[in-house]
Amino acid sequence: MPFECSYCSKTWPSAFALKTHFRTHTGEKPFECPVCKKKFSQSSSIGTHLRTHTREKPFECTVCKRKFSTNCSLKSHHSIHREERPFTCAVCKFAFKRYSDLKLHLRIHTGEKPYECSLCEKKFSSSGNLDKHLVVHKGEKPFQCTVCSKKFGRGEHLKVHLRTHTGEKPYECSVCNKRFTTSSILYSHQRTHSGEKPFACSACEVKFVSSSDLKKHFRSHTGEKPFECAVCKKRFSTSGNLKNSHSYSYW
Repeated sequence: MPFECSYCSKTWPSAFALKTHFRTHTGEKPFECPVCKKKFSQSSSIGTHLRTHTREKPFECTVCKRKFSTNCSLKSHHSIHREERPFTCAVCKFAFKRYSDLKLHLRIHTGEKPYECSLCEKKFSSSGNLDKHLVVHKGEKPFQCTVCSKKFGRGEHLKVHLRTHTGEKPYECSVCNKRFTTSSILYSHQRTHSGEKPFACSACEVKFVSSSDLKKHFRSHTGEKPFECAVCKKRFSTSGNLKNSHSYSYW
């Protein structure tokens, strides 16, 4: 005999299933993470959540051997090994294999950054980027380049850095076939084709294709010059200006 929810009339095969479902209406979250005290409505969610602390990734892709913390993430990942890209951005027409990737990408256009660091109030477009940022506050740099010994706080930063040694550019523009070292640089480049300039200066309203270009431009208003020549101590607003200056000849 099925068990019916008194709120929504949905039926369940057992009293336990009904009790678990009932919490979606009451908001009850009786299961607490022993590490961060976050609460959950189901005990199974605790096990999944704890992997964000332990970094355990028990689900492995049989194609590329990449590992994931949940079976759901693994199933979603499987789509990248298929050719179809059914989710298209309405702004720049860039296509994605997963809806979650499109949703995250759209924040590039909207500027939405819903995840805020509780230590420095810096905001991020994804929870993953926030987690990676927190390493900055810990001061840890466990990833070291085997070529030049430079250290990094995140493994993906080391991976991108290594391309400066190998010359690898794995991201290709579908319009002009130009290649780039990172997907973010590719996204910025694609705006040169679409004409989109989503980053506007709050001082003069000039618009830019990337947040880094806006940041450089904004220094023309603030007068900030964070790059200093080690020889003559002259300061510059961009690293490019430092390299191109007369002081660069000292090297």
